[in-house]
Order: sequence, then structure tokens, then C-alpha cells
Amino acid sequence: GGAQPEAAEARLGQGHEDFRPRIVPYYRDPNKPYKKVLRTRYIQTELGFHERLFVAVLTSKATLNTLAVAVNKTVAHHFPRLLYFTGLRSAKVPHGMVLVAHGDERPIWLMYETMYYIHQHFGSDYDWFYIMQDDTYAQAEQVKALVTHLSINQDVYLGRAEEFIGGDEQARYCHGGFGYLLSRSLLLKLHPHLDSCRNEILSVRPDEWLGRCIIDFLGITCVSQLQGQHYRTYELAKNAEPEKEEEEEFQAALAVHPVSDMTLMYRLHKHFSRIQLERAYQEIQELQVQIRNLTSLTPAGEAGLTWPVGINAPFLPKSRFEVISWDYFTEQHLFSCPDGSPKCELSGASKADVSDIIESALEQLNSRYQPLLRFSKRQLLNGYRRFDPTRGMEYTLDLLLEAVTQKGHSHVLVKRVSLVRPLSKVEIIPMPYVTEATRVQLVLPLTVQDLDFVTNFLDMYAMNTLDTHDNALLTLLFIYHPYDAQRVSQVDVFAGVKAMVGELEKRYAEVKIPWISVKTEVPSQVKLMDIVSKKHPVDTLFFLASVWTEINMEFLNRCRMNTISNWQVFFPVHFQEFNPALVYRGEQTASSSTDFLRDGHFDRHSFAEACFYNSDYMTARTKLAADILDQDEVLESMEVFDVFLHYSGLHLFRAVEPGLVQKYALRSCNPRLSEELYHRCVLSNLEGLASRSHLAMALFEQEQANST
Repeated sequence: GGAQPEAAEARLGQGHEDFRPRIVPYYRDPNKPYKKVLRTRYIQTELGFHERLFVAVLTSKATLNTLAVAVNKTVAHHFPRLLYFTGLRSAKVPHGMVLVAHGDERPIWLMYETMYYIHQHFGSDYDWFYIMQDDTYAQAEQVKALVTHLSINQDVYLGRAEEFIGGDEQARYCHGGFGYLLSRSLLLKLHPHLDSCRNEILSVRPDEWLGRCIIDFLGITCVSQLQGQHYRTYELAKNAEPEKEEEEEFQAALAVHPVSDMTLMYRLHKHFSRIQLERAYQEIQELQVQIRNLTSLTPAGEAGLTWPVGINAPFLPKSRFEVISWDYFTEQHLFSCPDGSPKCELSGASKADVSDIIESALEQLNSRYQPLLRFSKRQLLNGYRRFDPTRGMEYTLDLLLEAVTQKGHSHVLVKRVSLVRPLSKVEIIPMPYVTEATRVQLVLPLTVQDLDFVTNFLDMYAMNTLDTHDNALLTLLFIYHPYDAQRVSQVDVFAGVKAMVGELEKRYAEVKIPWISVKTEVPSQVKLMDIVSKKHPVDTLFFLASVWTEINMEFLNRCRMNTISNWQVFFPVHFQEFNPALVYRGEQTASSSTDFLRDGHFDRHSFAEACFYNSDYMTARTKLAADILDQDEVLESMEVFDVFLHYSGLHLFRAVEPGLVQKYALRSCNPRLSEELYHRCVLSNLEGLASRSHLAMALFEQEQANST
């Protein structure tokens, strides 16, 4: 018996050489010049990893806006990559569908072109290729589960195996109506023979043609079972009712065909979704029973059993600052509002959330006590909720209920219920790819009040971008008061700034710093951006800066990475240093690196800095113009942030930015701006003075001085 493992290991070593790691020694020919190795951006690319599954849907001009749309709405969001292939395209392509048109409706030609296209564009990126028709309903999650259980090292041609008409009894092709799965290795081997198949194989059906091509040139036949996995299908009868189909074959089907219309596709999807949901609930109940049975064997015993069973225990705070507070609500109002006010109307997602949780509570009570008692809601007396990051959203409800017995007697009672909306599986959201090589166009609006700070801004710009040759340009926006604009020929208030710009352009010969002059009493951020936007190309990446901003390469790279055209805009929250007179009170200012970001705060009231693409701003601005018809008073009450928030469907990425540190300065707040903007500016000034402890110490010292 002792020799058997060694023999087995020897056999494993002979047949599985590819799976044994081996060290490849590095050798460089001394006679050849050294060449720098270019590394890939992602380790996944360098290691040769492939995505799991690519799905191709064969459609036609006649069914593109009907059955193909139904496929897209039912399964597209489950597959990582799905493309639609057609001969001729209709005049209007449905929204959200990636379509490839080959220009010819002949079925064999369409199949040939589709296989050629898949190999050319995706053959090196995916392990599995699933081909289906638009009159097929496929259970997406089961298809994904199937490929995770199959080895990628085999040539796989898996589907519903059908006999050729009048052909060899042993050979089988995969019926196209039920979909079929091809492995990457098979696709790579098939590609060189596609032209020969097109010229030599005559067939009416495209699936038969492909099957014959694979059999003739690769010797591989279609199978319905492989490596212990079954490809289960069900042929739908004419005028079938999915809700009434009770056959086990139907319930276990991975693919159903033929689907004659959109409504039937949606009914099938609803039916199979319900089956999957019931299976999931059943599995959850079985797991909860197992957890209960095993809890008694743990060190904590049954006392360690958390509620709900299988969900993480609530977060245990270690200090008073870690205690998660509960938010109080009723059916009409919320008593902890996003804007800081003590009470606000319950609306939108919060209102839907509260309604849903009350409905769920009643449903659970009735399922537990019926038929003895039937509950109906009279009123929500008290509602509490909090978000626990370890488990999800927790609710406590005090409900005034009316309970009705089987005999019809009713009784009013108050019941307290606790509910948890657990966090589901974390998903990775696909984001468009961006690079750090994009040119950034800095835009700096300047008023007369900003003149004292311009020198420092230009010095930092020259040191951190011009000296380092960073791909960043600067445009200055001189905002003249009407009185100053009339006297500009005699006294130009911005003459000193223009002289500094001239010096910079002399020092850096290749650099040009243009400026734009604007005359206005109310320097509205939106109006100023309208002027700048028209003078730059649509693909310009803007960084809207303030005069206190200290430009550095670290932040500019984050500006490039966090701003994605037609997807996301970036509004950084800068770090504002406190007033040194209050913080240090005559002591030496700390300057060591360990004190970085210490005596200050992130100014959440400021929206002055922003990174966005010109094309995105122009799109949102067009929608705004159609809504307000360019009313000046509305534009004066808005910032660029409001334009993107209300008039674009883009992601607004708002985050603290340690790379933007601003020295303390008392901002001048323009009373001509809207009340909200003026109030926010004043708040920013007040909160930027010092921390509460510093202010308390300053007051204490002042009182001590007054008392003596």
C-alpha cells in the first residue's frame, strides 16, 4: 500500500507537466544592447488571465426590436459581455445593445462572419463562448455556473445533440435554437478551417453547417453531457403556458426554445426567477438549521447565536465615538436630514424604503400568526434605523396594529418589531479605462480681492507643473467690476498679474498663459464657465481652481484618473489650514512631515474646485438652458456642481483630497450671490478659523487677560 501514492504521483507528474511551476532563469546576452522591458498595466494581462464567458446572440432585422430586446432585458445584465449579431441592421438600434451587422442576411454567411468576428476580436480574451438565438430563453446564472465546472483545457462543443439528416449515426451537431457552448481551444483550432467550410460544406441550417465543419476538420462531435455536467433543454410546445408547465424536465432546463414573442420571454423569465428565488430561500433555511445545530458545539454555545441566523453580529463599539446612532422617522418625516436640519419631509428613496420595510413587517407577522390572527396597520408610532457596515441596515418599528381573529373579533395592540436589510454580495462595477497622460486645462477665476494671493499660486504652478514638464496648461479669467472696467485704460487693476504672466512666459519660452477678461458685478461660476467652455475643444479636461489652490502633480494625476468622459466628474474637498494666530498663538509653527494635515479641516462647504470634461459640461448646460430659458437670477444661484447634479446622469465623485492643501485666508463673500451660496461661504470662513479646542483656549486666555 505504501508504494501506491508514489506511483500515483509519478503518473500525475508525467501527464500534467503544464501544472508544475518551474523557475525560468534570467539570461541576458552581453553582446546585445540592453532594452528596457515594458510591463503591462495590469498583472492580469501579464499572467495571461482570460475573462470567463462571452455571449453572442444571433438576431435579424425583423426581430431586433422585439425578441432581441426581450433577451437584452432578461439576461444581458447577468452576462459580463454580450453582443448581438445580425445580417442587416434596422434604422434604429435599441438603446443599450451592442450590435454587429455583417451586411448579408444569408444564414450560413451570418454564422461564418460571426465565428470569424468572435475569433478576431475576443478569441484571446475569453475562455468560453456561448452562442444562442434571439428566440432562445437561457437561464443566465445556470450557464455561468456550468462553465465554472468545466475544464478549459479540453475542446468543448456542448449543447443539445441532434442527428444529421441522412448522415452518419455517430456524428451529432448542436441545435442552435437551444444554444451551445464552445471552448477557446476549439475556437482557435476551428478558425483556420472556416474559409474551407464556407466553400465546401453545403447546408441550409447554420447550426448544421457549423456542426459539420467542426466534425469534418476537428473530429469533434456535439455532446449534451461532459465532465459530469448536463446541458438540459426543453422544447416549448405551441401556445404553452409557462406557469402551468410542471414537468421536471422543464423546471431543470438551462435553455428553452422556441420562444415565439416578447411576452412569452418575459413570462418564462418571471417563472424561472421565481424558481431560483424559492431555491435560494430553501437553501437559506437549510443553512440556518445547520448553523443552529452547530452553535451548541462552539465555545460561546447557544448564547453566541446571532439574529438573524447566518448574518454577521452587530458592530460592538470600543469607545463612545464608535457608537452608531439611530435615525428617528415617522411615515411623513425624517428627523436627521442630509442638510443638517432637524426635520424634513420623507420623500424619494427614503420614503420607498420606509414603505417597503413596514410592508415586509406586516407580511412576516401575518405569515407567522395566520390563520389564527390577521394583522393590518393602523399607524407607525415610532421608527428607528441605522446603517451597520458589518451587516446592513437595521430597523426598529413600533406599530399600532389591528388584529382580527378567525371569529371576526378585532383588537388594537402595539407591537415592536426588528428587521435587518442585510448587505448582499459585493460586486465590482466596470469603469471605463483612463490614463494619466491626459492634458489638464487649469481655469483660475480672479477678482480684485484675490490679488494678494496670485503670486503664491503662480509660483506653485511654475514649480510643480512647468519645472516638471507636467501636461497642464493655465487660463486666467480676470473678473472686472463695471467701475474698474471703465477705468481700465487709465488704471488696470490686473496689470501686476499680467506682468507676472509675462515674466513666466519669458522664463518658459514654450509656455503661453492666455487670459480672458469679463465684466460683471456677480461672478457666477456657471456664467464664467460658459465663456471658458466656448473657447476650448469639447475633449478638454478642465480643472476649475481657486486662487488659494496649491497645484501639485499628485493631485493633477488624481484629477485625470477620477474624471471619466461621459461617465464621472470629480469634485475634490480641499484641506483648509486653520488660522495660525488662533492655533499657535505666537508659538513656532510646526513644519515637520508628521504634522501634515494636522491643524486644519476638510472644507465640505466649498465646491470651488472641480474636474470635468468640456463635453460633459456642454451636455448638462444644454439641458439646463432648456429648463430655465437662461434666466440670469437662476444662473447666479447655481454652481457647476449644481449643473452636474441636476442636469446630467453622470456619477458625481465627491471625496476629500489630501493633495489640495490651502493656507488660511479670510475669503470675501459676495452678498450679490444667492442666499445659499453666501451662507455657505460665511460658514466656510467661520469653520476655518480653528478647531473647537483651539477656540476654547483662545476664549479662556482672553477671559483670563480681561479678569486681570
